[in-house]
Amino acid sequence: MILAAAAFVIGCRSVEPASDNTYVESGTTYVHDALEPYVQSGELPGAISILYKDGVQETCCIGYADVAAGRPITLDDPYMQCSQTKGFCGVTVAKLVEEGRLSLDDPVSKYLPEFKQLWVLSEQNGDTKVLKKAQNELTVRMCLNHTGGFPFEISAKRADVRGGGWSGGAPLRQTATIAASSPLLFEPGTQVKYSNTGIDIAAAVVAEVTGMKWEEYLQKEVLDPLGMSSSTFWPTDEQLSHQIEMYQYIEGKPARYVLESGNQQRPYNDSHVFASAGAGLWTTARDQVKFYKMLMNLGVGDNGVRILKEETVKNLLAVSSRPKEMEGYSLGLHCPVEDSEDGWFGHGGAFGTQCTVNWHKKQLRMLVIQSNGGPKSWSSALEKAQQAFLESDFDSKAADAYTGRTE
Repeated sequence: MILAAAAFVIGCRSVEPASDNTYVESGTTYVHDALEPYVQSGELPGAISILYKDGVQETCCIGYADVAAGRPITLDDPYMQCSQTKGFCGVTVAKLVEEGRLSLDDPVSKYLPEFKQLWVLSEQNGDTKVLKKAQNELTVRMCLNHTGGFPFEISAKRADVRGGGWSGGAPLRQTATIAASSPLLFEPGTQVKYSNTGIDIAAAVVAEVTGMKWEEYLQKEVLDPLGMSSSTFWPTDEQLSHQIEMYQYIEGKPARYVLESGNQQRPYNDSHVFASAGAGLWTTARDQVKFYKMLMNLGVGDNGVRILKEETVKNLLAVSSRPKEMEGYSLGLHCPVEDSEDGWFGHGGAFGTQCTVNWHKKQLRMLVIQSNGGPKSWSSALEKAQQAFLESDFDSKAADAYTGRTE
C-alpha cells in the first residue's frame, strides 16, 4: 500500500494539493523517474503529467517551458491544446441536446440553410472534377463524429499562407458558409475523415441556437463555471510571456526550438485570430485538468458545479456516436464503441497534448508538451509509468471527499 502525501516536491518545485480537498498527492514519482533521462539529455525539453486515481493524484512538472531562458515548466504556463478543443465543442452541443434545444440527428440546414443542398466530389481526372448532388442529409451528429465528408480544413485556413492556420482565415460562421459551397469528399455518413471543418460547423450551429457567439456560450456555460480563468482563444501578451515554447524532437539529440507552427501562427492575439472549435483554445494544465475531471466525474467539476447530467456524459460523450463498423468517436472525443469499465475517452492535440479519463474507475491520465514533430523516444517509458501508477494500491483518504462520489 502506498500512503498519499499532502504535498510533494517534483523537479525541485512544490505541487500543492487542491484547496477544496478533492485529492491528495500520491507521493510517487513514476512519471518523473521515467522522463528524467530524456530531460537530462535534452531530447525532451519539458513536460507536465497529471495522473489521477480515485482521490489520489501524481503531479509532475519536469524540465523547461523555455530551455534557452532556463524557465522551468509549471502548471500555470499557457499552451496551445490544438484538437483537444473539439471536446469543448462537443460539451456545448451535448448541453443543448440535454436541454431539448437541439437534436444530434437534426439536419444542419435546419439552422444553417446553405447546407440544404450539398455536392460530393464524384470523380477527378487530371484537370476535370465531376460533382454530384449529395443524397444523404448532413446532420449535426455527422459534423461532430467526422463522418460529414469535409476536408480537414477549408481553403481559407491554409497553413502556408500568412495569417492562415486553425485560428486564422475565417470566423466560425464564415467557415461554415465556405464549407457548404465546397464539394464534400464522400456521401455524408458513409465514411470517416478527420476534420476540423465539421467541428467548426457544429459550433456555428450552437451559435445559431443560442443567439450567442460560440466562444461566448462556451465561456458562460463551461469555462467560467469550472473556474477555467486562464483558458482563451486570445491569450494576453502577459500570458504569452510564460507560454510553453515549441520544439522539434530529434532522436538521441537535444530538441530544436521552433518559433511557430504554420497551423497556429504568431502573433496569437491580433485581428487575424478567430475562435476555432476544431483547434484553437489556449489553456494551462491547471485549467485543462478541470475540464477532464468534469468528464470523468460525469458532468460535475471538482468545484461541485454541474455542467452536464450524468446520462449525458455516459450516452453522448463517453461512447461512440458512429455506426458500429466505424472506429469509436463521439461528440468531438475519442471513445469506445460500446460502454465498458475498461473504456477510456478523451482527446489529443497536434502539439503532443493528451488527456483521457475513465468514469467507471475514476481515473485520469494527462500529458502536456509542445511538439512540432519528431520521435517521442520516451513514449514507452511514459506508458509504463502511467500503468504503474494506475495499478498501485493507494490509501486514498481523499476519495470520499471527491465531488463525484455517489455510492
